[in-house]
Amino acid sequence: MALADTRFSDRRRKLAAQLAGQRIDAILVTDLIHVRYLSNFSGSNGALLLRKDLSAAIATDGRYTTQIKQEVPDITPIIERGVGTALLKTLEGQGPLRVGFEADTVSVNQHAALEKACPEDVTLVPISGVIEEIRLYKDPLELERLDSLAQLATDAFEAMLAAGEVRAGRTERQIAVDLEYRMRAAGAERTSFDTIVASGPNSALPHHGADDRVLEDGDLVTIDFGAHLRGFNSDMTRTVVIGEPDEFAREIYDVVKRAQEAGVAAATPGTALADVDKACRDVIEEAGYGEYFVHSTGHGVGLLVHEAPAAARNAKGTLAAGMTLTIEPGVYVPGKGGVRIEDTLIITDGAPTIITRSPKELRSF
Repeated sequence: MALADTRFSDRRRKLAAQLAGQRIDAILVTDLIHVRYLSNFSGSNGALLLRKDLSAAIATDGRYTTQIKQEVPDITPIIERGVGTALLKTLEGQGPLRVGFEADTVSVNQHAALEKACPEDVTLVPISGVIEEIRLYKDPLELERLDSLAQLATDAFEAMLAAGEVRAGRTERQIAVDLEYRMRAAGAERTSFDTIVASGPNSALPHHGADDRVLEDGDLVTIDFGAHLRGFNSDMTRTVVIGEPDEFAREIYDVVKRAQEAGVAAATPGTALADVDKACRDVIEEAGYGEYFVHSTGHGVGLLVHEAPAAARNAKGTLAAGMTLTIEPGVYVPGKGGVRIEDTLIITDGAPTIITRSPKELRSF
């Protein structure tokens, strides 16, 4: 447990340094993803109060009395239902203090309750993006878990294909259920998001879902899926064809594959995120399908399946070692079909490491 304690306290130290630079005395962390990131607590009700001197308090309710002591042995918990207000009350008589709150996730009603609970000499200050900036850079254990989880999901996908479960006569929903079962049976706690199985004309809908449409010969079938385990997520997309692909399927698959490979090649430290997007988009536009690439190129993957950084036309910032990024260009032609190919990358000092290790040539079933 010592390693885990050091890892979480190191994260809190980085956050405290950011607070000092913004003239903030403490931060009230109520986003459960961030509570887990900073403390290891995984319950459904919790909050953390971190001061710039690194002292911390954590709160949850009675359902998690035992769990929080096991997961967070280095901070004595407060057991109370109203976790945010309980933590603010501990600051009574210690002011004047400027206490940050997570402006991107605290609702208007929650903010009103926090203001009401504040001691007179405590001022709430909106904070945005500070913890997200720290989370951009994954530590070795995070990267190891992301890699392992991506392999779990990939193995489940490949086993499903090998078993002949993607074929004409089956429905999108049946395939989604089969894949989700295989991921759960391999150890996943749940899926990272609702599995997408988009076949035939549905493959032209980037976020179609999975319904009762029956797969037919000639269909393009886009399968976008991920597994969740120990707080982490995976994300991968592959497109296959049922039976023999026609000329249209071969053409757009080749375009997307070349675009995806260009994006992967561009994803190196120091590269502007907008340029990663451009690397993919240029290939698709040169092939005459620019109007059918209707979303951005990629996103980070970690405690959230969609998190910073983002590779998009107007993205700010550059890539650095330790970040994650998906590369997922697509072409979607209404009424005909679409293709998306997605890998999750770990950005390293050289070429990126692809952790979604599944073949990318067009495969027929």
